[in-house]
Amino acid sequence: MKKDSELQKIAIVTLTVLLSTSAFAQHDPGRNAVRLLAQDQTDAAVELVAKSPGKMESPISDAERFFVLAMAACKKGDAAAAFGYARQAVDKGLPVERLLAGPRDILKPLYAHSEFQSWIKARYKELLHGPLIGSVTDSSASFWVRTAGEADVSIIAESQNESKTSRFTGKGKTSSQSDYTATVTITGLKPDTQYSYKLLVNNEYSGASSEFRTFQKQNTPSRFSIAFGGGAGFTPQYERMWTTIAKRKVSALLLLGDNVYIDDPTHQLTQHYCYYRRQSQPEWRRLVASTSVYSIYDDHDFGENDCNPGPDIEKPEWKRQVWKTFTENWNNPAYGGGTQQPGCWYDFYIGDVHFIMLDCRYYRDLKGGSMLGPVQKKWLLNQLKSSEGKFKVLVSSVPWSPGVKQGSKDTWDGFPEEREEIFSFIEMHRISGVLLMGADRHRSDFRKISRPKGYDLYEVMSSRLTNVHTHGLMKNAKGSEFIMGYNEECSFGLVEFDTTADDPQVTYRIVNIDDEEIDARSLKLSQLRDSEKQDQSKQENAPDK
Repeated sequence: MKKDSELQKIAIVTLTVLLSTSAFAQHDPGRNAVRLLAQDQTDAAVELVAKSPGKMESPISDAERFFVLAMAACKKGDAAAAFGYARQAVDKGLPVERLLAGPRDILKPLYAHSEFQSWIKARYKELLHGPLIGSVTDSSASFWVRTAGEADVSIIAESQNESKTSRFTGKGKTSSQSDYTATVTITGLKPDTQYSYKLLVNNEYSGASSEFRTFQKQNTPSRFSIAFGGGAGFTPQYERMWTTIAKRKVSALLLLGDNVYIDDPTHQLTQHYCYYRRQSQPEWRRLVASTSVYSIYDDHDFGENDCNPGPDIEKPEWKRQVWKTFTENWNNPAYGGGTQQPGCWYDFYIGDVHFIMLDCRYYRDLKGGSMLGPVQKKWLLNQLKSSEGKFKVLVSSVPWSPGVKQGSKDTWDGFPEEREEIFSFIEMHRISGVLLMGADRHRSDFRKISRPKGYDLYEVMSSRLTNVHTHGLMKNAKGSEFIMGYNEECSFGLVEFDTTADDPQVTYRIVNIDDEEIDARSLKLSQLRDSEKQDQSKQENAPDK
């Protein structure tokens, strides 16, 4: 077809320049092509997905290639060609939800095409994404969904106790103002109880039934495990990671940033493309339908690589819109201070373990020496001081440990005074049980930060959930001690808490994508307390293998 050949004209010079920039990750030609479409570089986008130039670590699939070509054809105003590509994409395995979700603005010519309208009618699905469980407590749970149009949504949850069935219902409505999403909450649930649930869209059952479990009663001794990690770029060969995590039946999954690689804060087209692509993946959908998910962002899903946006709420001007898009695509208990003070910081408890999630990007001000900004930092210190958790897990999207990204100021090494202020506050107020958690480095680590006063701090770190790119283990980093690590394959952190013991314990396991346990270490609460015999305690209480 002449139209096809015109769309696929080679734009070598333009493409070579664009691919030489750091923002264009070689492992994601689909995302890179959409960035080009957002910049009206349509011919370059077509060339990129048509030939996958360069040594791509993760070549684009046929389904994704045809989907991007459909968007490019829409940009050219050729709805017939777009329909042809859309059909080929679905034939090659593209979930039909992708076509319905969009990005809708760019696909308008396709939606208006009469042949597409007839074709999609037989394949139409009202539920596009979700349900994604989040904000679980000992008595409630929330369910996030996206629908094809504005719709009434309901969750019906049931528990079976001997011969008695208890039923709970929550209702909501998706809205175009929130990108056709809604979050439905059910309350009045019992702690540590298994529930089955069904989703209704416009009073009709939609999707398969699933199950979830409420958390143990807050502030009571408990035993549970969570999975965590960052670095979840879209790589089809590693999307099975979500199935591996699901096998572990964890209470929660903590996603610590770079959850989707966007690197394009000024174009919602790219942002929506990256979110919809992940949310349509079957492996992802099965996991999040039964596991409570908590997320924070980092540079690649907030701004661009190593971004330092500054302390202002409205500058750069893209900040608020990126934050809004983030809130529309996750299911967290809170988002910083809401519309008046946007962010992604919040906290939650599982039993008597307190998780404190931090926003390390929105207010990051390298010149001013603050990663958190004054409002979030005040909130953090109050949370630490008032915490009732036996363990307090301080969750950052970038590493706390010194020296793990040599010469870089993108980790907490770029904000040493603020890091020391936090650590000194812990010591001054004799706050026990603090465990550090971080991501960003494409590997899994366990490290120790020696402290001259108070107890030594330990950091569990993992950030290669699906990424193809790997970082070295940094065994000789200055300022922190390497205890264990792994970077041979994709991996996640599995953290097991047992606060029922006389001396409560936390165990960190590194598990790879094939569900193989690589290494493990345990810490007791007694190791994370100040004492008058601190030096002696440090010698006697090294981490257990």
